[in-house]
Amino acid sequence: MITVIIHTRNEEKNIQACINSAKILSDTIVVIDMESTDTTSHIVQQNKVKLVSFPFSHYVEPARAFGIEQATSPWVMILDADERVTSKLAQEIKTIVHMQRAPSQPTHYYIPRKNIFGNTTCLPAGRWLKHGDWWPDKQIRFINKSFLKEWPSHIHSTPVMDGSHGTLKNSIEHYFHGDLEDMVKKTIVYEDIESDLLLQAKRPVSVITFFRKFIGELNRRLIIKMGFLDGSIGAIESIYQAYSKTITYLFLYEKYYHKKSSTV
Repeated sequence: MITVIIHTRNEEKNIQACINSAKILSDTIVVIDMESTDTTSHIVQQNKVKLVSFPFSHYVEPARAFGIEQATSPWVMILDADERVTSKLAQEIKTIVHMQRAPSQPTHYYIPRKNIFGNTTCLPAGRWLKHGDWWPDKQIRFINKSFLKEWPSHIHSTPVMDGSHGTLKNSIEHYFHGDLEDMVKKTIVYEDIESDLLLQAKRPVSVITFFRKFIGELNRRLIIKMGFLDGSIGAIESIYQAYSKTITYLFLYEKYYHKKSSTV
């Protein structure tokens, strides 16, 4: 048996397609909703899927461990609302679960993600980013919860597991960045949080840092990792990632300034 855990926050555009894909893998689905203010909860209830509330957070990691605790099976598949399980991935996972457990069997698995620019409402225009360091983007998403030690609550954290890991051949489809406006909105929230972590770590920053981070990330994504091969979307994503990293250090610079001002 497999429990699929889906984390949501105002995902009315995505949740139905996510639930539909999760049902390919399992009938046992739990949605962990972080106080959505749109119709997400209503859609979940219409699907007769278990809905559990979790306090609002700008990012999903604080809800990860809580969600896994709700699972009624040893094996757990973790999804975000903008991700989809494919039939090939579902079959690969089911084969693993039905295998007789051996001491050498992995306790958790990395799954590649196909990062597709555009949400499900514009799927014909969506583009799978194969370059620019976007593929294979392996994430730990299929775990045996009995071996979970901790899922740290800070942003972009990964689970701490006992035992060995494996890597699945088939991928999750990830419909990230519905449009440019969404990209910028997420940047403001996430990079503010990232800059707080850098401030706590006393990461140095100066004006030259802004140029170094922007040029370095743009060169890495667009040229070294050949993001240009993904066409205009690949170029846009490369520029966006360089912009995003620069914003983090602009926030950090500002916070250092305010910190010094408050101590004067």
